[in-house]
Amino acid sequence: MSFEGQKILPAVRSMKDFDKMLETSFEYGVFLDLHVGMLKSVFQYARQQNRKMFLHIDLIHGLSNDEYGTEYICQEVKPYGIISTKGNVIKKARQKGVYATQRMFVIDSSAMKRSIDLIHKTEPDYIEILPGVIPKIITEIREKTGKPIFAGGLIDTIEEVEAAIEAGATAITTSDRTLWKHFDKK
Repeated sequence: MSFEGQKILPAVRSMKDFDKMLETSFEYGVFLDLHVGMLKSVFQYARQQNRKMFLHIDLIHGLSNDEYGTEYICQEVKPYGIISTKGNVIKKARQKGVYATQRMFVIDSSAMKRSIDLIHKTEPDYIEILPGVIPKIITEIREKTGKPIFAGGLIDTIEEVEAAIEAGATAITTSDRTLWKHFDKK
């Protein structure tokens, strides 16, 4: 999926950030750092605004990020997709028909191998690679998994966004509003 040409997936840490996202043409984004009590109303508001939002389930305050928490999120909140580092969360989201993104931290070759093995077991819809500033790693993981890639973490410049896309990333997750503004089609 190409996210309709959207190179940036705005990563939203607060409702103030979400209001800024609503001033853009971006249809897809990611919610980070939400409190469990806000989830239903925030996602209802996002849907009213015609936004398709992923939820970083590992960063929800007040909810366990296990398969039971995931089942609750998928049934009650109904996000467009979830992001998690946990294989059991990815599997549960897929069972519930929610797009699942496996987040992987590439700190060395051993971590990359373990992550690729996990991806082959969980079969996520997407992979988010952190840090996303290493084009060689994006290319290699794309080749080894065949999955669409999000690149995130430490991407600060337009050139780094373009390099990640050129290396095979489908989109870049970022909370940097300067990058949002540059890549906004408005």
